[in-house]
Amino acid sequence: MSHHRIHRRIAAAVVLVAASSGLVACSSDSSGTGASTADGVTTLKLWTHNGGNAQELAINKQVVADFNASQSKYKVDLQAFPQASYNDAVTAAAAAKKLPCVLDIDGPNVPNWAWAGYLAPLDLPEETFKDQLPSTMGKVDDKVYSFGHYDVALNMAVRKSVLTTIGVRVPTIDKPWTRTEFDAALAKLKAGGKYRYTLDLGTSGTGEWLPYAYSPLLQSFGGDLINRSDYKSAADVLNGPKAIEWATWMRSLIANGYMAQKSGADGTVDFVNGKTAIVYTGSWAADAITKKYGGDVAFVPPPDLGNGAKIGGGSWQWGLSSDCAAKDGAREYLKFSAQTKYFVEYSQKLGLIPGNTAAVDQLPNFAADGKYRVFLELAQKYAVVRPVTPAYPFISTTFQKACQDILAGGDPKKVLDKATSDIDNNIKSNGDYQF
Repeated sequence: MSHHRIHRRIAAAVVLVAASSGLVACSSDSSGTGASTADGVTTLKLWTHNGGNAQELAINKQVVADFNASQSKYKVDLQAFPQASYNDAVTAAAAAKKLPCVLDIDGPNVPNWAWAGYLAPLDLPEETFKDQLPSTMGKVDDKVYSFGHYDVALNMAVRKSVLTTIGVRVPTIDKPWTRTEFDAALAKLKAGGKYRYTLDLGTSGTGEWLPYAYSPLLQSFGGDLINRSDYKSAADVLNGPKAIEWATWMRSLIANGYMAQKSGADGTVDFVNGKTAIVYTGSWAADAITKKYGGDVAFVPPPDLGNGAKIGGGSWQWGLSSDCAAKDGAREYLKFSAQTKYFVEYSQKLGLIPGNTAAVDQLPNFAADGKYRVFLELAQKYAVVRPVTPAYPFISTTFQKACQDILAGGDPKKVLDKATSDIDNNIKSNGDYQF
């Protein structure tokens, strides 16, 4: 799967105007947008980032059509944007108080959009989300602002036969590789001489891929992007001894010749073509890899680097704008769209983990013995959501730069000290992002 597809799944977090400029957030004074009424029918606007993704857009359209046919009081009008311009369109519409009633949001951006006054709490009955995977819920201060129909799971794809030949244990969900085992496996694979690079961590990736892919490795060492007890500072967690150890290790993978400083454009293709022995990728690549290697492939957790194995959690979710002039109608639509059958549909058509565990019974691939059950279990056992703070878009872009500097050979302490200081200054200048 190409990196553009990876980015489509996890999305590029942008530094929104409110987050980057030091403006103090204010809640929106609903000026009544996103809806209009004529002949007794209220039309609700819905925006999605799926303009360039025909498969997912088709399901969005189906849900809208089903809702419109199910009652005569409301009509949802869908508008699709290309993903690259979506966040900018939302930011501009928010500034002009012209947001639609319903919109989709990349999960990690939900706290920022809620803080900036773009989103209203969903206020739907609790049972609506009783079967949701936690990583698919946008919760801020115990209020639900969004929910998603799916998630994805990062993993390492390996070939059992290749590992067995060099005498390396195939990791399992319950027993990931330790750091010692992982480092030894890389050394043995390198010594075998069959691969130009034994490992592909997607180092040519950009944007949100970098925090999505590499902050779980940082967390596995015992560091993090920010101190999650109060979300006020990155000090010690992003530039402490554990974080420096993570950065030094990341760079050593390049120095030891295990991975390229800039990987190929498509890690899945390189793995399928036998160029690499281990690829760090998402559940989105499973079909292509299984088609090539069948039962010889194992999708395994990333290594436990000292503090447990970790993967990223959270994908696109649906929310309600605070400007919406017909919130009751928007809530009816959102509740309608949360039916189990739509979770099944998104999972079947897109090959993604269902965001609702009740859907699993209708998805043979994710059932107890299903071929992709491993991804559901990875998400349940190891997923860590990106920091639930309005500062996240700024944290994300700061960490992206730090990752690129580290991979390029920058001094870990200097790079991480600067990232920490930039993040702490941004949080201070925004009044600790208080709601």
